[in-house]
Amino acid sequence: MISAIIPTLNAEAHLGTCLDALKDADELVVVDGGSRDYTVEVAARRGAKLLCAATGRGHQLSAGAEAAEGDWLLFLHADTVLQEGWRERAVAHIAASPDMAACFRFRLHSAAWQARLIERGVAARVRMLRLPYGDQGLLISRKQYGKVGGYKLLPLFEDVDLVRRLGRIRVLDADALTSPERWQRDGWFRRSAGNLGLMALYRLGVQPERIARLYR
Repeated sequence: MISAIIPTLNAEAHLGTCLDALKDADELVVVDGGSRDYTVEVAARRGAKLLCAATGRGHQLSAGAEAAEGDWLLFLHADTVLQEGWRERAVAHIAASPDMAACFRFRLHSAAWQARLIERGVAARVRMLRLPYGDQGLLISRKQYGKVGGYKLLPLFEDVDLVRRLGRIRVLDADALTSPERWQRDGWFRRSAGNLGLMALYRLGVQPERIARLYR
């Protein structure tokens, strides 16, 4: 049984498409952090289990994992859409490697050449550093999730913190198509450079709370 867990905050523009692509999941769990738009209504119309939690993905993902009933947990951002056939790839992975977490290939929903460069950079980071981010989705057994201590209640980099405790993660042969909205708004390379800078601060030991203030 695969439970898909999606944290939301004012995500009505993307959530419906995200949930529609997860029609093959056994359970949909949407954890809202205080949306002021129609996010909750969108989730309800798709039959998702609705939870409320403190704002912040660490809090929301932790609450979702606790409430989910599946023996495998699929954590996914609300602005990410999994490619058709994702469940078949996930089930094959579960059968072959029940003790290993997995993620999907990062893709941006844009035809811009800048998007292709960013995708290649992400693929290189995952290959060399074994460090996928949350916008690639994360498929992990409940057993392994509990063994490594689950998500910590961090304001930022909760995905990086968990992935570093998981060890090896397999990239499945299916795309996680993410909205390019943030890159288009902030500038393709400015956004990526900013993310790298924040990551550098995190790796240098700066507290996530301070980095979160810079991010905002």
